[in-house]
Amino acid sequence: MKTLTLMRHAKSSWDDFSLSDFQRPLNARGEYAAPLMGEVLKRRGFLPKRLLSSPANRAKSTALIVADIIGFATEDIAFIDSIYESSEFNLLTLIKSLDEDDSDIMIIGHNPALTAIINKLSHFALPNLPTAGVVSLSFKSAWADIKPYEGELLFYEYPKKYEGL
Repeated sequence: MKTLTLMRHAKSSWDDFSLSDFQRPLNARGEYAAPLMGEVLKRRGFLPKRLLSSPANRAKSTALIVADIIGFATEDIAFIDSIYESSEFNLLTLIKSLDEDDSDIMIIGHNPALTAIINKLSHFALPNLPTAGVVSLSFKSAWADIKPYEGELLFYEYPKKYEGL
C-alpha cells in the first residue's frame, strides 16, 4: 500500500511587488494556516517517510512549519525544483519515479498542478485545492504503475474547516 499526501502551500503575500513569484513569503493568514494544518496532521498521527517540497519561499516555509509540528526532521525535506511551476504531467512523472521503499510520501507544492493531479489520480472531484489544503490518497499499485483514478481518498483537510473552533 502506498500513501500520497498532497498539500498546497499556505497563503502567500502579494504586498511587495519587487519580489519575484518564487520569493513571495507567507502572509498573516498563511502563517496561521500552516501550523494549524500541521496540528491537524499531527492529531491524525500523520508522519510521512519522505517529504518533498517546492523550493519557492511560500512552499518551503509551509514545509518547514508542518514538518516541525508533525515531527519530521526538517533537514530531511527534499526541495525539488521541478515541483515549482509544475504541471500535472511533471508531478505524475515525479510520483512514478519514487522509490518503492518509500510507502508514505508528502508533496508540498502549488496549484493548478496539485488540483489537476488529485483529480487525475482519484475519483475525488476537487474544483480547487485551497491554500494549505491537504489531500491524502492510497494506492495498491507500485508508484511506477499508478494509473488514473486508482487513488482512494483517505482524507481531505483544509483550514476553513477549522475556523471558529
